[in-house]
Amino acid sequence: MVFAGIRTTLIWLVVLACLLVTVTLPVNMQTQLIAGFVVFSIMAAIKMLKATGTWRLVALALGMTIILRYVYWRTTSTLPPLNQPQDFIPGFLLYLAEIYNVMMLLLSLFVVAMPLPSRPFRTIGTLEQIPQVDVFVPTYNEDATLLANTLSAAKAMDYPHDKVQVWLLDDGGTDQKRNSNNLVEAKTAVARYTQLHELCEELGVRYLTRERNEHAKAGNLNNGMKHSTGELIAVFDADHAPAREFLTETVGYFADDPKLFLVQTPHFFINPDPIERNLRTFEHMPSENEMFYGIIQRGLDKWNASFFCGSAAVLRREALETTHGFSGISITEDCETALELHASGWNSVYVDRPLVAGLQPATFASFIGQRSRWAQGMIQILMFRFPPLKRGLTVAQRLCYMSSTLFWLFPFSRTMFLFAPLFYLFFDLKIFTASGGEFLAYTLAYMLVNLMIQNYLFGSFRWPWISELYEYVQTIHLLPAVTSALINPRKPSFKVTAKDESIKVSRLSEISRPFFVIFAVQIIALALTIYRVYAEPYKADITLVVGGWNVFNLILSGCALGAVSERGERQSSRRVQVQRRCQIQLNDVWHDGWIENVSVNGAALRVFNDELHAIDRGSDALIRFQIDGDTEMATLPVNIRDIQTADKLTRIGCKYAPTSAHDHRMIADLIFANADQWTQFQQSRRRNPGVIRGTLQFLSLSAYQTSRGLVYLFRSLRPESEAEKTKQAEGVQA
Repeated sequence: MVFAGIRTTLIWLVVLACLLVTVTLPVNMQTQLIAGFVVFSIMAAIKMLKATGTWRLVALALGMTIILRYVYWRTTSTLPPLNQPQDFIPGFLLYLAEIYNVMMLLLSLFVVAMPLPSRPFRTIGTLEQIPQVDVFVPTYNEDATLLANTLSAAKAMDYPHDKVQVWLLDDGGTDQKRNSNNLVEAKTAVARYTQLHELCEELGVRYLTRERNEHAKAGNLNNGMKHSTGELIAVFDADHAPAREFLTETVGYFADDPKLFLVQTPHFFINPDPIERNLRTFEHMPSENEMFYGIIQRGLDKWNASFFCGSAAVLRREALETTHGFSGISITEDCETALELHASGWNSVYVDRPLVAGLQPATFASFIGQRSRWAQGMIQILMFRFPPLKRGLTVAQRLCYMSSTLFWLFPFSRTMFLFAPLFYLFFDLKIFTASGGEFLAYTLAYMLVNLMIQNYLFGSFRWPWISELYEYVQTIHLLPAVTSALINPRKPSFKVTAKDESIKVSRLSEISRPFFVIFAVQIIALALTIYRVYAEPYKADITLVVGGWNVFNLILSGCALGAVSERGERQSSRRVQVQRRCQIQLNDVWHDGWIENVSVNGAALRVFNDELHAIDRGSDALIRFQIDGDTEMATLPVNIRDIQTADKLTRIGCKYAPTSAHDHRMIADLIFANADQWTQFQQSRRRNPGVIRGTLQFLSLSAYQTSRGLVYLFRSLRPESEAEKTKQAEGVQA
């Protein structure tokens, strides 16, 4: 054993020595450029051959060699002189931004270079071994209909009914709110308390509130723990409805490991985030969160560092009690709780299968609000808990938590990359001491290889340049939020993200103005680039390189104009495609058909009868269908909203008209019971276009979204009559 350890150490020392020599080897520009293209080609060939295992590591190692050569060159050859502070200060800030990006890439390599495959299924054991589970659904201001669907789905989970208790933890009807001096707030809280209390009684769910709103969601969950006794605790956000098999797919892992505190599953969303909706990428491109849940969490799981994400998870009560419940120092109680339990020697498991369906923010402003909370919470964890020195964590866990928390500093580096070329073009500041040829030889090779590494790591989960777009659109508004948290980490407070909004009329986001200002400045910088190439031909090489950098930023900024141009939606909720046989009763006659798609508000049916056009819109009807996983037929009252006849079939659009708890259970069964449909939808979007094709696709997307954003801007500047606004709103709602 000792000899094996010495041998391994010697091998690593030899590898590091070779890497050091390779990184610092002096070569001319042509050799450096050729080396970069050769490495890029080798990585592309390995990827095309779909070589895995050791070959994957070889490709990543070759790519990191080029990147580290770039870092060495930047450190030793490109920083402005100290005696020129007007150049050195912005130049050094840009250098720090690049070093931060390389450091985050290295951490990503450690986390996801070889992520764990999907874990095998674990059975929950015999009836005597099945643990008691308390299901917590914390809520603050969510609508009763939304809560009814989530609670109904939770009650319908495939688990012995005497072994599970569902709790609605209501922080919107506390004693503090019901007795508020603000009469409107008090009346609203009393009405909410009464309504939700009755809903819970009807659904067979325990309703629980508390005296005061203290410690936000963490305090609400801890209050739930005080009043419950289950061995395990499942947590679902108010808008996260579980599939029937959620508990059977997660509970079994706890029997394997008595030190297991967490089984986390992905957050799957049935609606697009605002950027996906505005760019229209939801149906054919992986969602932004899939990179985290599809790759990063599996990478963290390899190092026993997969963390609690606030919902869609099961936790062990015994473990939570050792740390006095859910942690609440930060506003991201989920990750903080996991950090404390990992540091106490407990383990976690990640199950990579979507078993809940949730809702994302509908507006760009709400999206930014949600991300600001995440960013500030992670900064609080970094400052209050400081994972690198957290006692009890393994070295691997320290690196994993560093990756997760330090990521949210990206607004600083992204801001520097955005404004760095403008320093030269507008003020002639030389923040990067290099010729145009050197810039191309090192920076171009670095960018190409970096793109290939990202494609290797995240492949079909994140297409080229999409991460850059998401980071850019968040940076503008996250920068002050992150800065505020760094200056005063106790200042941020928990704010619930609105999920029940809708965009009735196409418009610019209320926080879109900075994006148009930046775009205009970059257009001016482009014109200045052209002027300076002709006016200062002796500096044309540098000007062209910096101008090209500005053009890249311009492409991102143009695409962002489309991202903040809110598309109006004809439907208030997203439709989920299904194929379920059904019957619909119209005028006391049952007609055969199938359910085509469903949403939280209604469904679309196809009926085998083309003579139903005389049915009045607004009339009541009944639909009946077989409950998922059962032979029982369920009947659901609906209201007819639309009828269209074509090809001997009639398409009927209907709105649910629930009158009882049974009706809400049927709605939940239609939308949330079958998790397979979510997996199939995810898989249909997961294809890897590659670096070259992905780049071309992004350029095409950016060109279209730039023009769309400018059209929205010109429309917003044009006076519009009230009649036109009303007509547009009615057209969207039709």
